[in-house]
Amino acid sequence: MGSLIEELERREAAARAEADRLRSRIEELAGELARAEEQVTRLAIAREEVMRVLAEPAGAELAGSSAKEPGPVPPIGAVAVPPWHEGADGSWLPRSYQDLLEVAADAGRPLKAAQFAAATGLSTDRAKVEALRSKLKRLAGRGWLAEEPGGLFTLPSREVAGETPKPGR
Repeated sequence: MGSLIEELERREAAARAEADRLRSRIEELAGELARAEEQVTRLAIAREEVMRVLAEPAGAELAGSSAKEPGPVPPIGAVAVPPWHEGADGSWLPRSYQDLLEVAADAGRPLKAAQFAAATGLSTDRAKVEALRSKLKRLAGRGWLAEEPGGLFTLPSREVAGETPKPGR
C-alpha cells in the first residue's frame, strides 16, 4: 500500500491538472464572451443609427446645402417611404408610390384599393389588391395619404400648412 504522502501528491497533481483545464476553459470562454459582447455593441450601434435615420425628416442631411441636386435618394436598405413633412413633394419616392399619389390627386375623392389598382393598370386579383392595400396603408401611416373608414384612401387635407403632397417625377 502507498503512503499517505504519495496519495496526497497524486490527488494534488489531479487537482492541479483540473485547475489548469478549467483555467484553459475560462480563457476560451473569455474569448467567446468578448466576441459576443463586440457583436452586441455593433448591433446596438446599428439599431440606434437606423432609428436616428428613420426619425429624421427625409432629406434632412441635405438641409442647408447650396448644391442644386435632385432630391435625396434613400440608401439601399433604408425606408423607401419616409414620413411626410412640410415641403415634401414625393418626387423621390419609388415610382410605384408616386403613381398611387398621382391617382389619389387625379381622383379628387377617396378610392378603394381595387380602384387604385385599376387606375394604375395593375391586376385587380384579390392577392394583387391586398399587396397594393399594404402600400396604401404604408403611405397613410407615414402621412402621404389619409385612410378613411370603409377602406378608402385619399390625399390628406393640409389646410394648416397649405400643402398637399404632389408626386413628382
